[in-house]
Amino acid sequence: MYDLHPSKPLKGTVYDGYPAIVEKLKDTLSAYSGPVVLTLDFYHGVSNEHVLTELIDALDPNTILFADSAKRSEEEIQAIVGRQITDDRVFGVLTTEVLDSLMDPEKIKELRSHISDGLTIIYGVGASLIHPGDIHVYFDITRWEIQLRYRSGALDNWGVGNYDEDILRKYKRGYFVEWRIFDRYKFKVLPDCDFYVDASTLGHPKMIDRQTYDRGMELFSTHPFRLVPYFDEGIWGGTWMQEHFDLPPKKNNYAWCFDGVPEENSICLKIGETLVDIPAINLVHAHPNALLGRRVHARFGKEFPIRFDFLDTIHGGNLSLQVHPLTEYIQDHFGMHYTQDESYYILDAQPDAHVYLGLKEDADFDAFIDDLNQAHKTGCRFPDEKYINAIPVQKHDHVLIPAGTIHCSGAGTMVLEISATPYIFTFKLYDWGRVGLDGKPRPVNIDRGKENIQTDRRTKWVEENLIHRDRILEETEEYTLERTGLHELEFIDTYRYSFDGQVMIEMHDSVDMLNLIEGEEVQVVSPTQAFEPYTIHYAETFIVPAAVGMYQLVATNGPVKVIRATIQS
Repeated sequence: MYDLHPSKPLKGTVYDGYPAIVEKLKDTLSAYSGPVVLTLDFYHGVSNEHVLTELIDALDPNTILFADSAKRSEEEIQAIVGRQITDDRVFGVLTTEVLDSLMDPEKIKELRSHISDGLTIIYGVGASLIHPGDIHVYFDITRWEIQLRYRSGALDNWGVGNYDEDILRKYKRGYFVEWRIFDRYKFKVLPDCDFYVDASTLGHPKMIDRQTYDRGMELFSTHPFRLVPYFDEGIWGGTWMQEHFDLPPKKNNYAWCFDGVPEENSICLKIGETLVDIPAINLVHAHPNALLGRRVHARFGKEFPIRFDFLDTIHGGNLSLQVHPLTEYIQDHFGMHYTQDESYYILDAQPDAHVYLGLKEDADFDAFIDDLNQAHKTGCRFPDEKYINAIPVQKHDHVLIPAGTIHCSGAGTMVLEISATPYIFTFKLYDWGRVGLDGKPRPVNIDRGKENIQTDRRTKWVEENLIHRDRILEETEEYTLERTGLHELEFIDTYRYSFDGQVMIEMHDSVDMLNLIEGEEVQVVSPTQAFEPYTIHYAETFIVPAAVGMYQLVATNGPVKVIRATIQS
């Protein structure tokens, strides 16, 4: 029953495909007499070629101007953001630059001089910097689709021409620099756009008008919803997700499912029979107070601070042995203002499943680092049993992993990872002698890891602080409420509700992210009938915006368990 492309129905008009978009824009242009500028703003990743041949040529303009041609040279851009791009294969520094700084004022002036007395179409990244347009259209694309185009070699970083470069380097430049710049620009110009285009399906865009877009954002900010999940292969991947979610076969096992990461996932409007995907980060920026709550918005800004995802090692392998940076380290080195505290909720497990967690009581730290370096340099086996605790786990255990703690999930676990959102700041220490799916060794960062490992987190501390911390808060014959974490060092609280009937939840001005961890089905119900009951199936992650205020969870087909994450008040 897991819905692979959840959507919300919305009444409105959608222009489905290039012919329909062309006709609508022709009709809109017909209202103008004399000179008119049609501005088509792009998020980098939108296919310039398809828009040019299928849309622009069909409108038969007098002048066509390509906004990307106004960008500075790569040498100039490197001088501006090179320090943020870095030479590192994986890590950069989050930039504070804006798109204007990467455009050449003289080239912009030159393009403007070519605006004609008839129809001028300006298209590409930064098009409205040339002219805001008498008609303004924004072409958007989901983050996952950008990554797929990177991997296929169909997409470079913006104007770099690095189509065949290492995918980790392309992703790094996107994550730390380009997406930050393009997002700032997008959220600046979107309020003035007349139309919004979902350009994530190559060759088949869908366009909605500004009013429909705004109503869609309002809908998602006031009703419970799911993000559109995506699944990715991995060298350590398992078989649980493919079996339970009816996924299509892949060459390699599925390792990850990202189904609760608004920075990466999309939301979907269903208008008639047409699905319109919109990056979920657009919602965070459109209605931060309604979605996050004023308290959470004030603390984190326009960022969604909670992340849910799946890690599948059932019939798979160990994750890499790793550690996440401390808060001061991530601030000083990467420009991120909070770090990746996390936890593993064990959704399912094989009989011998375990997680690696913390140093053993008598482990010599210097020898530990020496052996990691030796394994990395020579390819010899790292003696993990000498240094790292292997903690047995079973279904519904919750393992807490504050930043600075050595950890990884072992083979035989289906993990619901609940964490703070900064999700790529992982320092791999040992990868069990493997190479990635690209045939290259996966990056190991022992030196960075050494600076962040908390050496006092040893066996006794781990047992007392990070495992079996469940505490019953309320209990009746029909209902049990437990606090399962996270750790006191972390800002997320997690609660487990076990019931056969219904429970009422008050939100305390915070967004909630939840997952149905056991049972067939649960409904999210408004006690004031503010929205229609929303049905959730087993293992589906869902979000309840802070604006909802209060809601009921109703078990409609037998006993259920639900895990809920919220920001500590």
